[in-house]
Amino acid sequence: MADTATTPDGIEFARTPDDRFDNLADFPYEPKYVEIDGLRMAYVDEGAADGPVMLLLHGEPTWGYLYRRMIPPLVAAGYRCVVPDLIGFGRSDKPTDRSVYTYSGHVAWMHAFIDAIDLPTATLFAQDWGGLIGLRVVAEQPDRFGRVAIGNTALPVGKSLGPGFDMWLAASQNMAFMDCGALLQRATTARELTDGEMDAYRAPFPDEAHMAGAREFPTLVCITPDHGGVAENTAAWAVWEQWAKPFVTLWCPGDPVLGQLHDEFIERIPGAQGQPHQEFSPGGHFVQDDHGEDIAAALIDWMG
Repeated sequence: MADTATTPDGIEFARTPDDRFDNLADFPYEPKYVEIDGLRMAYVDEGAADGPVMLLLHGEPTWGYLYRRMIPPLVAAGYRCVVPDLIGFGRSDKPTDRSVYTYSGHVAWMHAFIDAIDLPTATLFAQDWGGLIGLRVVAEQPDRFGRVAIGNTALPVGKSLGPGFDMWLAASQNMAFMDCGALLQRATTARELTDGEMDAYRAPFPDEAHMAGAREFPTLVCITPDHGGVAENTAAWAVWEQWAKPFVTLWCPGDPVLGQLHDEFIERIPGAQGQPHQEFSPGGHFVQDDHGEDIAAALIDWMG
């Protein structure tokens, strides 16, 4: 059993030993930390301090390492990349009770993170749960964001996302242990991950005690009317349907989980009209692993 500690509010959490993150393949960045509700939240902050800001949000069961192929070209182009690890993932603390993880709780933690680091007006790029959280955050604080880009994500309001997601939901709850390295490789179809890359995805989760968030996240996607988040996501869509600032989709339609969802964003969001949306093929769910440099290049062209 992992060593655990408890926040002043009584939340028990595990902290992945730092040496698990030694010698990460292609990820030399030193983490920074802020405290959110008694939990340590890790993030990478790279690039010119006065450069235009990119907030890069990962999803499930990944961490900031997912952006290792996008950070270098973005930084070289003059951007400041802020890449947090969600609570429960990466170098951030990991509450051990699955009930601590809620959709609204993660949105609140991200608002608190943005406030804690005093994030300037930013461009968001988000994928998977990074989008489910990030699209809510932007809808609730639209003045803090000038542009938004998304890849392979969703903003569900109580309806099924299709059989691909249903298969992942069932698998995530029934697999004996969530081998994140193997999962990332299966969901990355345009290239083979190296052993070092797969080990980096495994690094945050030395045992099941560290995995409560990774286990719980799939169950939180609001695919039924009874899920928490339906009302809040409906309210967020009302904001997005009035959003006139630039909005672009950078998508892998070959993703069996969320590959079919980009058209809804393009059709419903005014700011998406006339934007240089792109599709990448072949490619799977984790667009950053399949086409990281291509997505960074698309963002640089779009923002330039």
